[in-house]
Amino acid sequence: MKTRIACLAAMAVFPALPATAQAEGSITLYGVVDAGVEYLTHVPKTGTGGSNNVVRMSAGNLSTSRWGLRGSEDLGGGLKGIFTLENGFDLDTGNANQGSRLFGRQAFVGLQNQYGALTLGRHQTVLYDFSLAYDPMAIATRYSVLMHDKWMSGRADNSVKLAGKLGAVYYGLFYSTGYDSKSGGEIPGDYKAGRNWSAAVGYDAGPLSARVVYDEVRGSTVATADNRERRAGIAASYNFGRGRAFAGYRWYYGDFTSSSLRTNLYWLGAAYQVTPAITLTGAAYYTDVRNSGGDPYSFVLSGTYAFSKRTDLYAIAGYAQNRNGSALGLSGFGPSLNANATTLTATTEQVGAGQNQFGAIIGVRHRF
Repeated sequence: MKTRIACLAAMAVFPALPATAQAEGSITLYGVVDAGVEYLTHVPKTGTGGSNNVVRMSAGNLSTSRWGLRGSEDLGGGLKGIFTLENGFDLDTGNANQGSRLFGRQAFVGLQNQYGALTLGRHQTVLYDFSLAYDPMAIATRYSVLMHDKWMSGRADNSVKLAGKLGAVYYGLFYSTGYDSKSGGEIPGDYKAGRNWSAAVGYDAGPLSARVVYDEVRGSTVATADNRERRAGIAASYNFGRGRAFAGYRWYYGDFTSSSLRTNLYWLGAAYQVTPAITLTGAAYYTDVRNSGGDPYSFVLSGTYAFSKRTDLYAIAGYAQNRNGSALGLSGFGPSLNANATTLTATTEQVGAGQNQFGAIIGVRHRF
């Protein structure tokens, strides 16, 4: 919302801005708050080696809770100065996400015209933009394509991003000199450590939208700079009346000092607006781990009821099915497909080998 209250709040945050800049530009205060109650089976019991079912508060289920400031200034000739500062947090605890960064979701400044925007700072990668557009669950924090690959929602420090549209053609370019300032990167004399770059091109016309993307990330320290993870994806969506269908594929190759890993990830799904207030979404995901029979599936069904344009009630059900020793939980494999060079990385809630998991959430989301 663009209101006088938002502008006054922004002026309190940026007291050094001259009055002329405030008069010529605009600042928007925005955000999302999202929390619910989750039932989850086969949750590991710390220190016992066993598992049990749990009912708990869960935050950021369909959308990570966040608040942000977005501003622009008309510089004339179709050119604008822009900035975004966006904080992510857990609503149930109040803790900041993204490594406790103040503005961990996004923090950038740049220039924009009718052809696109060039920005510098901390960004979501163009792989993130790809996932957001073509995952049926819109990379929901829980129970989405992120179960199979957390890096599909990658963000990077110390980055420059160029993205926009030329008619029906979308383009995106991204480069980071050190994607995680908390663990390394931007090391003098080592141009590879912490490097992350990605590129995408797509087509949007009428009901059809399609895009291809490539992303490459290096280890963030001198010792791991030769470790390289590469991802390439292609996806499309198609509008049909009140519905939208999605299909996508992501290729992955992790090349490490002593080993390598290759996987293929496939997904299908659809969203349908049953009534002006009710929307249903369903999705299926499958990871094929090369040279292994441990290939898990996951299935998700969600429904939302919109009380208004800003507030909705939702329900989500998810099921992770493991085969031949795979260990995919509804919380995923971990922050990357392969951090230890031999197996898919575990999370604190990873199920036991070959064990399936069911989860369900009922929650409320409000946007402002």
